[in-house]
Amino acid sequence: MECTLDWQGPGSMLFISKTGSGHVLAMDGAPEGGGQNLAARPMETVLTGAGGCAAYDVVLILKRGRHAITGCRVKLTAERAETEPKIFTAIHFAFQVTGKDLPQAAVERAVELSHTKYCSAVAMLEKTARITHSVEILAA
Repeated sequence: MECTLDWQGPGSMLFISKTGSGHVLAMDGAPEGGGQNLAARPMETVLTGAGGCAAYDVVLILKRGRHAITGCRVKLTAERAETEPKIFTAIHFAFQVTGKDLPQAAVERAVELSHTKYCSAVAMLEKTARITHSVEILAA
């Protein structure tokens, strides 16, 4: 896996990343840090990546279990250290899974498996952050 980041030049803190799979991601800073607020902050992309990794697992696990999942949303809220480096110290994943007759136990098990076995991002972040999660099931 690889990516290449290019700084977009003087007067900005905008970076464009091209991933090894050929996709593009922009990152920028807040104006008080020299950015122009044109894109997500780098740490927001880390948080987004963790959410995407976990949600991917949950959807895949439920689909493989032949459950009628029709939607999956996860809202992440995080706390960061007050001093540099401002690492994540706590992250909560609030899953909202939609489907037809989804068993509570199956959804909770999918989330648990993601967090304890499959999600690489969670495995890395839990080295410094307390990871918690909640599950809400909605009928399709």
